[in-house]
Amino acid sequence: MIRLAIRVRHQDAELALAELLALAPHGVEEVDLGDRVEFAVYGVPGELPVLPDLEAAIGGALVEVVTTEVADDWAERWRDFHKPIDVGPLHVRAPWHPAPAPERLDVVIDPGQAFGTGGHHTTRLCLELLLELEPAGAVMDVGCGSGVLGIAAEKLGFGPVRGIDHEVASVAATTENARVNDVPFGVLRHDLLTDGPVGSAQTVLANLLRPLLLRIARDGFAGGGTPQNLIASGLLETEADEVSAALCDALGLQEAERRVSGEWAALLLVA
Repeated sequence: MIRLAIRVRHQDAELALAELLALAPHGVEEVDLGDRVEFAVYGVPGELPVLPDLEAAIGGALVEVVTTEVADDWAERWRDFHKPIDVGPLHVRAPWHPAPAPERLDVVIDPGQAFGTGGHHTTRLCLELLLELEPAGAVMDVGCGSGVLGIAAEKLGFGPVRGIDHEVASVAATTENARVNDVPFGVLRHDLLTDGPVGSAQTVLANLLRPLLLRIARDGFAGGGTPQNLIASGLLETEADEVSAALCDALGLQEAERRVSGEWAALLLVA
């Protein structure tokens, strides 16, 4: 078994992931390396993307390609990579981890399509800020990935919850995870760069990268709607001032709170 990994700068991660998923649609492992993001796929040599195709697709975003042989127990070690997390009353875990005590809100997220189970700094920060809000009203999860934020919102008492993502695999993963958690969660495929703005909700969750958050600031929401609460993350701490100013100026919001973990930041903007 071979592990093929590409490493890119954070600002190029969204582009690199989209291109890699087109070449390897069965899923990608994501690892935060601090100054870079690593995306990896597993397979036998004939099943993996060809290196020239990777270089052509990702171009100047590519920092490094690393190919390593993987031991026979790679599947078990991959499972060990995903750890349960606790954020307030929420317990976010993969299906193979044991259920928590009954008093905790159990959020089960299968990372089989490699969108993660909530352990990334930005996801944790979004969950922390979500817990600051009164659990009521509609939620729009923009860039829902595995659905962890929207499902957590449903478990906390928000609703109805809807989500969008430009990746077909993300829509499928969110739909399946919502089913496993027995929560209603309407999910559609939508690309912010080509399909225009999405509808607003009382609370909008946007765990995206800087270019897409700036796109929201530029395009606003469909019908001119403005959320009462906007949680924005996927940001490096050095990008937070720019994105906060752009969103607040465009949408008439104010920054109520900012949280930082590692080099990542999340914003709570309110009307």
